[in-house]
Amino acid sequence: MHFPDFVTAPNIAHAVDVYERENQSIDPTGALWRQLRNLADWKGRSLLDLGCGTGYWLPRYSTGTQAAAEVIGVEPDPTLLPLARQRQAGTVLAGSAEHIPLPDASIDVIHARFAYFFPPGCDAGLAESLRVLRPGGALIVIDNDHRAGEFAELLARSPWAEPQGTSDTTDAWWAERGADRTAVLSAWRTQDPGQLAEILRNEFPPDVIEPWLETHPDRNEISYGYALFRVNRPDTTPQP
Repeated sequence: MHFPDFVTAPNIAHAVDVYERENQSIDPTGALWRQLRNLADWKGRSLLDLGCGTGYWLPRYSTGTQAAAEVIGVEPDPTLLPLARQRQAGTVLAGSAEHIPLPDASIDVIHARFAYFFPPGCDAGLAESLRVLRPGGALIVIDNDHRAGEFAELLARSPWAEPQGTSDTTDAWWAERGADRTAVLSAWRTQDPGQLAEILRNEFPPDVIEPWLETHPDRNEISYGYALFRVNRPDTTPQP
């Protein structure tokens, strides 16, 4: 099934194993995950991972004492979809941000991690997300913070990141739609410098990343800034 809003993400689609190791390196101190839970706790609720890729994060939502009651992954890439289903963590459906195969008002929390929401031009996906959210539910978009961290400095020099736009454009688009923005400074940390180099080469062209690697040969960690955008569906419960 083809989804018109689907654009292949080459960093994961062309290097699944490397991207798996990238996910393993993310947020070693848990700063991002603590803030995600503060913004919209999913314990005992229904959670949608929109653009779940290979489903790496689905087990994190579906296990442990803080687990969601229901976990659903939605992914448009036909090569990644079976990999997500192999996690056997929740339900994984074919779909996209503009075509979420769920009923109205059926989800409490949506996470969209580096998927679809690179504004402008994302209103259809936002409307679809609000459609499936229950009153009082929240969409949390996990994006790069282009203003903080060493990773952001590399993004500023990378033509591969140009489709993501600038922080000013992104922030203004979300603010106009009533979102609040939360910045989180975290890191990527790998077992050794060679693994970090492999991951960064998957994210940046050689002329951007090779000079950085040459001047940081022993590094196994890079600081990384996240921008979290939260949009709530208004709670329409009648007041007594």
